[in-house]
Amino acid sequence: MIKVLLADDQRLVRGALSAMLGLEGDITVVAEVGSGEEAVEAALRTRPDVALLDVQMPGRDGLEAAAELRSVLPSCRVVICTTFGRPGYLARALAAGAAGFIVKDAPPEHLVDAVRRVHAGLRVVDPELAAESLASGVSPLTDREREVLRAASDGRTVAEVARGLRLSEGTVRNHLSSAMRKTGAGTRAEAVLLAENRGWL
Repeated sequence: MIKVLLADDQRLVRGALSAMLGLEGDITVVAEVGSGEEAVEAALRTRPDVALLDVQMPGRDGLEAAAELRSVLPSCRVVICTTFGRPGYLARALAAGAAGFIVKDAPPEHLVDAVRRVHAGLRVVDPELAAESLASGVSPLTDREREVLRAASDGRTVAEVARGLRLSEGTVRNHLSSAMRKTGAGTRAEAVLLAENRGWL
């Protein structure tokens, strides 16, 4: 049996995925959780063969959880299963050690096939997303620029971002300006939007 862990913050999605995988004779769902933190804890407890992780979850996201699982439980293979089929997410998922990346609107049999293939040691990536990822390239943003953009994404002022990140206001302005230049944005709100759409945040 292939032991699978499911991590998605939407209970309905989790339940549907669990029910679908439960119909397969060679797959059993050993844990269902709603956050990246819970995913790592549950994986250490249940020792799954494959972890299906959503990208956007509260607290630690699926990409961070994938990187931690690679470190603490390397025998567990990760498949990112997300609504957000963005090239930047794919690049970050692969860098975090994920063995698969599929979008939730793929046919159900693709998900089941991905679990089996990843368990067998193969890599599974949505072909259209892979082509788009190659075309758009890797994120030009530094880790600090990403952090500052994320902090500014909810409309906080430069002073508020600076206080929250314990940086000077000048440093925050420099990072925002650099991120705007790299994304080709005219405003920081546009830079946030462009970076989010490309999966760079």
